[in-house]
Amino acid sequence: MNKRGGDERTRRLEGKDKDVWTNKAEIKRLWLVIVGGIKVEMNKKALAVLMRARMRPNDPSKFALSPLSSNSQGNQSGANVARHATGDRNGRLNKKRSFEVVRESMHSAISMNKTEVLDSVLNDFSEGYFSLSFENRRKLLLTLAKQYDLNRTQVRELIKQYLEIQLPSGTEAQTGGVEDESFLSTFYRIERNLRHSLKPVYEILFERLNTHPGGLKFLTIIRADILSVLVEENIASLRALDSYMKEKLSTWLSPAALELHQITWDDPASLLEKIVAYEAVHPISNLIDLKRRLGVGRRCFGYFHSAIPGEPLIFIEVALLKNVAETIQEVLWDHPPIPESEATCALFYSISSTQPGLAGINLGKFLIKRVITLVKREMPHISVFATLSPIPGFMQWLLAKLASQSKLAEAENTSCSSPGRSELTFYENVLEPEEERALVGSSGDLASGKNGMEIMLKLLRSTSHEWTNSAILLSALKPPLMRLCARYLLQEKKRGKALDSVANFHLQNGAMVQRINWMADRSEKGLCQSAGIMVNYVYRPENIEEYAQSYFSTGHIHSSNDVRRYIQPLTENESNTD
Repeated sequence: MNKRGGDERTRRLEGKDKDVWTNKAEIKRLWLVIVGGIKVEMNKKALAVLMRARMRPNDPSKFALSPLSSNSQGNQSGANVARHATGDRNGRLNKKRSFEVVRESMHSAISMNKTEVLDSVLNDFSEGYFSLSFENRRKLLLTLAKQYDLNRTQVRELIKQYLEIQLPSGTEAQTGGVEDESFLSTFYRIERNLRHSLKPVYEILFERLNTHPGGLKFLTIIRADILSVLVEENIASLRALDSYMKEKLSTWLSPAALELHQITWDDPASLLEKIVAYEAVHPISNLIDLKRRLGVGRRCFGYFHSAIPGEPLIFIEVALLKNVAETIQEVLWDHPPIPESEATCALFYSISSTQPGLAGINLGKFLIKRVITLVKREMPHISVFATLSPIPGFMQWLLAKLASQSKLAEAENTSCSSPGRSELTFYENVLEPEEERALVGSSGDLASGKNGMEIMLKLLRSTSHEWTNSAILLSALKPPLMRLCARYLLQEKKRGKALDSVANFHLQNGAMVQRINWMADRSEKGLCQSAGIMVNYVYRPENIEEYAQSYFSTGHIHSSNDVRRYIQPLTENESNTD
């Protein structure tokens, strides 16, 4: 940037934002950003995102949405951003309100019939809610769940009346006379009253907030708080409230009500800031990283709702590649983008939900299908739709398995009496004999143990991950880890469905397990979650509905021969098919 041009741009910035920036040197310093030792001239968009990032606190704990949200599990990045998103609101509403005052405002929001003052009442309730402490929010939610539930006495009375009416015989019911219509009207009336009585009173609050400006966002925050309480306490009335709210939100956020938008570098800085903050799978490290993810050979799509403008409910990042990637490094850093006309694969490498209060509502299913349809239409040369996905539950499952089996193995060695033998019914050496020998022979000074499982447990529990720096240990650990990972993905289930949350998500959407990849994510997070292993799921448009239905009805997991080969020998017919 030459001095004259830089001064001119500085003068324009000063004239536009004189009340914010008065120091030319500071503006020019921000204008030229050093990223990785390379001086990059930033345009106004990058400067705007940078300025916002500089003003955002580095400590996520400083975000103040809800004391309850800090206790929730799951998408912590999304929860942090949700706190930030309503931080300004909390700043304006610093004044604490008593529980009784907020409870009364909630009652008014439910019982008020004067439409001309309803907006004011709803505003008063939402402001009061945000001012409450952790304990008072919990108390208010319990009050809502218990005192504004349905009237069960009325329901029982209506059911009693319904059962006392004698049904006409088959021939009489088909005559269609006036008397029959009069007789059936009694059924219709009681059925109508019964349907009405089965609706809880708090439905009125949900319906009114849904049509109120900012109300849908407020409802997602309320549900996030409910989920946070349920993590600590399994309260039946609160679980019923959550179930009802989830059902309502699923209806209001149907695909027909959502807008698919391709997010680009030309979008407002406020939206790009949210993409950086909400990204939950592979954190965006700097502006260059952000621009790369939105540039040539990359796509980012989000679902938006008109009631929550400028903020995606969920977004997905896509890389256009020649082949299905095996490591996240080649997607994020190693390989420059290829010409888009040469791409044959659309790789979904990150999908992030931005609202903790929408947990359990599968917006991703519809988003993936819409993106596949859109990409196929715009780029007919793309024929493969795949993911490069984390396996977040693998290490937790494996370490628990190794720990329990190591204890049983020790018990077997120390006690051979018959009473003790009965406890060893569940003993299983998770290692094959050749895997055991390789681990025992290669552990060296990094780990010692009485058997291969104990050595493997110590190596994988190490927070320094020293085993990743040893070629001998990598060679010894690869066979058992890849085999056990395939077992975890294909065979370990909960209630008939895949135990791993990400696997369950893609399988219920109609994907198949195509390939597992060794050392695909060497980040701290990747090593802790899955020993660096990642998995490719493939979406075949012609099979999506079939695979989704079979998984839903029977729990069957479709997979490639390469993956099945890790856990079972293939028959001759299987080896000839994919």
